[in-house]
Amino acid sequence: MRLPLGRLLPVAILSAAVALAGCSTTGTEDSSEPAATSSAAAQFPVTIPTAFGDITVPKQPSRVVALGWSDADVALSLGVQPVGASDWLAFGGDGQGPWNAGKYTTAPTILGTLELDMEKVAALKPDLILDTRSSGEKARYDQLAKLGVPVVDVPKGGEMYLTSWEQQLDMIGKALGKQTEAAKLKTDLDAKFTAAAQANPSFSGKTVSAIARTGDGWGAYVTGDGRVDFLQKLGLKNAPKIEALKKDSFYIPLSNEQLDLADANVTVVFLIQATLDQVKSDKIFQAVPSVKAGHVAYMDDKDISNAFSSSSVAGLSYAVDKVTPLLASALG
Repeated sequence: MRLPLGRLLPVAILSAAVALAGCSTTGTEDSSEPAATSSAAAQFPVTIPTAFGDITVPKQPSRVVALGWSDADVALSLGVQPVGASDWLAFGGDGQGPWNAGKYTTAPTILGTLELDMEKVAALKPDLILDTRSSGEKARYDQLAKLGVPVVDVPKGGEMYLTSWEQQLDMIGKALGKQTEAAKLKTDLDAKFTAAAQANPSFSGKTVSAIARTGDGWGAYVTGDGRVDFLQKLGLKNAPKIEALKKDSFYIPLSNEQLDLADANVTVVFLIQATLDQVKSDKIFQAVPSVKAGHVAYMDDKDISNAFSSSSVAGLSYAVDKVTPLLASALG
């Protein structure tokens, strides 16, 4: 089945301890847990600015439904197990990538992504709905808001599917009463990026083109997309000729005649409904100078590609470990 361009979102559409009936606590049972839970509960009520106004979460939620792209991923990173979740990247099972393997004690009910089954959502009796990286459509928000529980949608001033990993982490951390934990995760990932960049000084100032081969053809990502932001945090610079095409989208379709724009110090290729064989047999793409010279990194490992696409704090941390050596090798 061919997915809409939404499958490219952000970052890549347009490009809940012990599970007490799905309770969202962590399952940690040491003596510090009651104090930690009490501390989190003391933070409420909290108010979170969203595109649809300020949303107040009156008390620490215990039945979280995570609908937005990577919302469940982030909740798990904060020690909260959603009772329902959307599997945007089609992982199957509990809807999580390898960076979150084993974090559920009870698997969530898997829900829809673009289309919502409201009866299924309502049956979970949520006391908080997360939809922080989604279409940002008011009709979707209004549909969810009818359930009478707080809906934390895209951030104020945000655009469809372009909620950054930092914004997503901050919003979900606050909604779950996990602000301290969220701040630490952010600090740790920032430090990881810095360490990777410092360990690879050859990245500094080098140009990179983030290219996608999809079922519909070629395209390139520009600043604002999580893939490009990731590469820039490592010290690389998005190819100026591609960046110059940026308008109101993070993804630019490229015709065969424009493939020369993929030339850079290193070309990074993402495969979406396409195979590595297709790319390597494409004579026009293989003639791009950087590709021809071997300065190309193919993101054909599904786990790596999904880590990029998750644009979550845990997924990106995983990607730093896996992608950095590939880039270093491609740069030579």
